Amino acid sequence: MTYKLLIVDDEMPNTRLLERLFRDDYFCLTASSGDEAIKLLDQHDVAVIVTDQRMSPMTGIELLKKTADRRPHMVRILLTGYTDVDALVEAINCGLVYTYVSKPWNNEDLKLRVGRAVQHYEDNKRRHALVAANERLSTRLKDMKLGFIRAFAGVLKLNDEYTYAHGSRVGKIASIIGKKIGLGDELLTNLTAAAFLHELGTIGNAHISLPRSVPLSSEERANFRRYPEHGCQILSCVPELRDVADIVLHHRENYDGGGYPSGLIGEQIPLTSRIIRVANEYDLMINPRIASQGITHYAAIEQLMLGAGTEYDEQVLQALTELNPAHLAQLDELNAPPGRPELLTYAVN
Repeated sequence: MTYKLLIVDDEMPNTRLLERLFRDDYFCLTASSGDEAIKLLDQHDVAVIVTDQRMSPMTGIELLKKTADRRPHMVRILLTGYTDVDALVEAINCGLVYTYVSKPWNNEDLKLRVGRAVQHYEDNKRRHALVAANERLSTRLKDMKLGFIRAFAGVLKLNDEYTYAHGSRVGKIASIIGKKIGLGDELLTNLTAAAFLHELGTIGNAHISLPRSVPLSSEERANFRRYPEHGCQILSCVPELRDVADIVLHHRENYDGGGYPSGLIGEQIPLTSRIIRVANEYDLMINPRIASQGITHYAAIEQLMLGAGTEYDEQVLQALTELNPAHLAQLDELNAPPGRPELLTYAVN
């Protein structure tokens, strides 16, 4: 493969000398000004550019700045005089220059540097190709992850519209709390997905949610308490959702260790799970199955505060109290399904 080398110098003797030096090994392009060099770069995939610094009206560094986006893989070599120290420091600080060569140059040394620059060009292309491939893979994985979340959400909706709408609201509330606390993007994404699907495991206990005239038996209650584990098992079948599964597993833990399934205490419980614990209880108070039993935002906060440090993380509760009630009310209005008074609700503690 013959690589393209662009030589830029406003002194023609220098341009001819450099062209003769490299024409046996490279396809040489020459330009006598920055503008001419830019036109050539728009037409050719140049591997290495060798440019003089002291040109008029566009200096070598100004040329490199203008062409960095045009040819990101191209390797840049700057020819400088001994008095160009300030310009050289600027070029190095900007990350524009692969190497510099002082004038007058040594032919063999310059040929060696250009040869290394060509290898660096190939390394750049491979690295950028790998980054691009990773980005494509990452996008595909995100799309796949989103697809599974939508599929599970669809199952929830078919099973019980209230549970689906409740999960949607809890996801949005948890996301708002997470942002308030300062979670990073990846944690926020997993938090929102886990909050949305936190009751996925109740699908295996559908008979408990049906209209009933009698309270849950002790066996039914014990089985229902295992729904976080069931949800975790379902989500863990998808490798991309294992972090989400871990969050779902622990969203019923109490801050004092009295929750389930593992009896974790305090910061042993993932912060994301602690957030869902609060968001879940808050929405159940605001939007219960029987719509007429819903309470106000401030009444819900008051009740939740009774469990601060025992059931709930005080830091998460504090973040909830600082949220705009009107914003949360909008989430309720947009997502709350019609009341289902025919479905009785039993507290499962």
